Amino acid sequence: MAERREPARQLPLDLALAPSFAAEDFLVGPTNEEAYALVERWPDWPDPILRLEGPAGSGKSHLAAIWAGIAHAWRVDAFELSFSRTPHLVSNGALVVEDCDRGDLDEPAFFHLLNLARERRSFVLLTAARPPDAWGIATRDLLSRLRLAPVARLEPPDDGLLKAVLVKLFVDRQLVVDTSVVDTLARHLDRSLAAASEAVAALDQEALAAKRRITRAMARDYLARRYGVEDGDHPSP
Repeated sequence: MAERREPARQLPLDLALAPSFAAEDFLVGPTNEEAYALVERWPDWPDPILRLEGPAGSGKSHLAAIWAGIAHAWRVDAFELSFSRTPHLVSNGALVVEDCDRGDLDEPAFFHLLNLARERRSFVLLTAARPPDAWGIATRDLLSRLRLAPVARLEPPDDGLLKAVLVKLFVDRQLVVDTSVVDTLARHLDRSLAAASEAVAALDQEALAAKRRITRAMARDYLARRYGVEDGDHPSP
């Protein structure tokens, strides 16, 4: 009797799509519309320094990239700041400083940057997941200056926005899925755009390997592996 063979699985290539930071790809909803409106008001800002705050995966970098495109701003990570670079960075008239709360912050350079930006009427957009009191800043004058800066806050996406993002991510990969797949994922995924992107990429790879469409069962299996939940369980708070 001939041995029964399992159907061959296609080896998926790792062709993950780079995240698009184009303005038309930023989906606006109740959790981010105020921040989006404030960023779009530029240059009519209440202050030259603006803080953009929100948890990981809430769209801070995307929104900062949109403003950078509008204002022709340079972008730099906070840990790259140094006293000697400050005049050059401010000279452009618009600057994004990313991940200000990640540690390794050169406080004298940062304080000099903010003072010089005000003096030269340059705009600075600061991104962080947490407010300045949680950055571990020892320089009181710097902390006071940051506290006074207006803030645009991004909240985790609600169900409607998360579903819209999932649909867009599937469409971007030219994948056709049933609405039950989107509903199942949205019910249990972490409330973040990063979690949505991770889930869609994983399901795309699995479907390619199995040579089949993405199904609700596949979504349930992914959720069980990734979060230890089954469809029908109550979502985590």
